[in-house]
Amino acid sequence: MIFLSHQTSNTNMKELYKWIPIMLITCASSSLFAQTRVSGVVKDNHGRIIRGVTISIKGSYDGGSSDSTGKFFFKCYDKGTQTIIAKSIGYKTIQQPILLSGTPISINFFLHEEINELTAVTVTAGSFEAGDKKRAATVLNSLDVVTVGGANGDITNALKTLPGAQQVGEQEGLFVRGGTGYETKQFIDGTLVANPYGASVPDIASRGRFSPFLFKGTVFSTGGYSAQYGQALSSAVILETIDLPESSQASASVSTVFMGAGLQELAKNKKSSWGVNYGYTNLALYFALVPQTPNYFHLPEFHGTDANFRIKTKGGMIKYYTTFGASNIGIRRPNIDSFSLNNAYGIINYNWYNNLSWREYLGKGWHMSFGSSFSINTDKINLQIQNKLNQRVYTNISYIDSINAAITSHQALSQIKAVFEKKLSGISAIRFGGEYWYGTVKNIVNDTNHSQTDNFAALFSEADIYLTNDLAAKIGVRSEYSSQVNQFNVAPRLSLAYKTGAHSQMSAVYGQFYQKPENNYFYYGNNYLGYVKATHYLLNYMRTTTLQTFRLEAFYKKYDNLIETPPTYRYNNNGSGYAQGIELFWRDKKSIQGLDYWVSYSYLDTKRQFDKYPSLLAPTFAAKHTASLVVKKFFTKLNTGFNFTYTYASGRPYYNFQPIGNKYIIGDEGTTKDYNTFGCSVNYLTKVKKAFVVFVGSVTNVFNSNNVYGYNYNHNGTYKAEINPPAPRFFFLGAFLSWGVDRRQDAINNNL
Repeated sequence: MIFLSHQTSNTNMKELYKWIPIMLITCASSSLFAQTRVSGVVKDNHGRIIRGVTISIKGSYDGGSSDSTGKFFFKCYDKGTQTIIAKSIGYKTIQQPILLSGTPISINFFLHEEINELTAVTVTAGSFEAGDKKRAATVLNSLDVVTVGGANGDITNALKTLPGAQQVGEQEGLFVRGGTGYETKQFIDGTLVANPYGASVPDIASRGRFSPFLFKGTVFSTGGYSAQYGQALSSAVILETIDLPESSQASASVSTVFMGAGLQELAKNKKSSWGVNYGYTNLALYFALVPQTPNYFHLPEFHGTDANFRIKTKGGMIKYYTTFGASNIGIRRPNIDSFSLNNAYGIINYNWYNNLSWREYLGKGWHMSFGSSFSINTDKINLQIQNKLNQRVYTNISYIDSINAAITSHQALSQIKAVFEKKLSGISAIRFGGEYWYGTVKNIVNDTNHSQTDNFAALFSEADIYLTNDLAAKIGVRSEYSSQVNQFNVAPRLSLAYKTGAHSQMSAVYGQFYQKPENNYFYYGNNYLGYVKATHYLLNYMRTTTLQTFRLEAFYKKYDNLIETPPTYRYNNNGSGYAQGIELFWRDKKSIQGLDYWVSYSYLDTKRQFDKYPSLLAPTFAAKHTASLVVKKFFTKLNTGFNFTYTYASGRPYYNFQPIGNKYIIGDEGTTKDYNTFGCSVNYLTKVKKAFVVFVGSVTNVFNSNNVYGYNYNHNGTYKAEINPPAPRFFFLGAFLSWGVDRRQDAINNNL
C-alpha cells in the first residue's frame, strides 16, 4: 500500500483540473465527428405523404417519425454500414442498408400498403351479401327473413323487398331485372338446387322448400356473379348452411296452418352434431275460416322431414343435409270457354334432396371445397274437364277436350363439384375447379313417353387480385358443355372495385352468362336448340357503415339466342332482348334509436322477343317502377317487435297472342292496375316454464287492395278474366318454442 502526503495529493489534483477542459473538448469533438444526420420524406406508392411513420436504425435507439408533411430527421452516433427501418401500421415494412460516416444522408421511403381483409375494398356490384360475412352490403339474415312484414318467413318473399326483384305473385320464383323466374337459380353450399320451390297449381305461387334458419350466409346476386356458378341467365341466390350449432336444442311449432318439431344434438366435445325435423301443413281449418276463390277438391296438404349431420375436421368441416317432402293439392276453377264446365287440376308431388359438402385447409395456403348433391322430383298431374257434378266430360271441342290429360313427370339430378383455392401475397387468391351434372327428365303424357338426358360439365378459374387496399379486381372465366344442346360455351367475367373513401367505394362488372333452354322446349324433338345468352354490364356506388347502407346501381343486360315458339314451325334461337335500369337501396339503423328500416327502388326498361312475342315487347312479368319500404321496431320493455312492409309496383303489360299463319299477332294488350300491398307482423317473446317462446301474428295485404297479376283469355280472345290471389289477405298465427337455445335473445340483439 502506498501513502501520499497531503501536499503531493493537492499538487496532483491541480494538474488533473487543468486537463479536464481539454478532455471535454476532445470528447465533444469526437462526438460531433461521429454524428450522422439522417433526413427524408415518406410517401406511399401513389406519391401521397404518410405521417407518423417510424424510421430507426436497427439495433439502436436512434430514430424519429414523419411529421404532417411526411418529413423526418434524426441524428445517430453509430458508424459504418447499418440497417435503417421504416414501418407504419397498414403498410409493408421497408429495410435497407445505410452507410453512416458523419456526412448528412437524405433518404426517401415509398411504402406499399399492407393489404388486409379489414380495410380492403370488395366487389359489390350486382350482389347483396348477408349473414356472418365480415362486410355485408345488405344484412338480411335469418331473423330478418322471418321478421319482414308480410314475407311469412319465406326467403324469396323477403328478397323481393330488395331492388331488382319483381312482384310476381302468380308464379313461384324470383324474376330479376327483366329475367324470367327460370333464369334465377338457387345454390346450396356450392351446388344447384333443381327444385327449390314446392309443387304449385296454375296462377298461384308456391313457397320455397327451405327454412331460413338453415342458412348462415346468403348472397343475392342480381347480375355479374362469380365464375364458380353457371346456368343462371339473370340472377343467383347463393346459400351457405350453418356449421355446428351453439348447443343442443329442441324445438316445436304450432300455427293456424302447420305444426312441427325438431331436435339438434351437439356432441360433448363440440366437434360434431346431428339433427332431425318434421313438419305437417294442412290448410283445411284455415280455408274454413278464410274463404278462397278457387274451389279446392283436395285442400293443400304437405309433409316435410329433414335430417343433418356435421363433423368438424382438423382443418375444416363436413356437412350433410337431406330433406323429403310430399304434397297433395286439388283445385277446381270455371272453364273460361264454357262456364257450365270446370277445369280440375290435381297434383301429387314427391321431392327428395341431398347435399354433402366438405371444406378443408390443405396447408401452405391451399383450401379445398367439395360438394355433391342428388335430388329426385316426381309430379303426378291429373287434368280434367268436369261438369257441375264434378264428373269428367268430353265436349268434342278440341281446344277444350285437349285439357283432359294425365301427366307423370320424373326429374333426377346428380352433381359433383370441386374447388381449389390458393392464397397469394396479401389477401389475393386464385381458385379453379370443375363440376359435373347428370340429369334426366322423363314425362309420360297420356301414355306417351318423352325422355331427356343431359351430361353437363364445366371448368372455371378465377383470381382475386388486390393491387392496393383501394383497388381490387376479380377476373374469371367459365367453360361449359351440355350434351342436351351439344354445345360448348366460354364465358369471361371481370369485376373491378375502387375505394373512394373510408366508407365508400365504386364497382364495375362485365360478364357473359349462358343457360340451357327449359326442358319443356325439348319435348317434341327440338334437340337442335342451343344455349340462350345474356351479357351483363353493371356500375355500382356504395357507402356503408356499421348501421347504415346506401347503394346505387345502374345496369344493362343484352339477351341473345332466346327461344321463339312460332305456331306452325319449329322452335328456334332467334330471339333477343335487353334490360336496363337503375336501382337504389338505403338501410338505416342509426337515425332513429331502436328503429330499423330500408327503402328500395327499381326502374326497369326491358323488352324481349321470345316465346310467342312477335316483336320486341315489354314482358308480362316486368314493371317499370318497383319500390318497397320495410320498417322494424322492437320494444325491449314489452319484449315485442312490430314489422311493416309496403310494396308498390307500376302496372305490368299483358297480351293476348293469336296465331296467324307462321306467327302470332297481338289480339289484345294493355297494362294492369298498379300493385299495392301492405303487410305487418308482430312478434312477442316470452318464456313458458323451460321453453323459450315466440308468438307470431302476421297479415298480408292489410288494406285489401285488389291486385291483378294479369289476364287469362278464352280461345277466341273475346273474353278475359283477371288473375288474382286466391284470397285478398293471408292471416297467420303461430307459436315457436325452443329448449336449449334462447332465440328470444337473438331477436332482441338483431333489433338493437
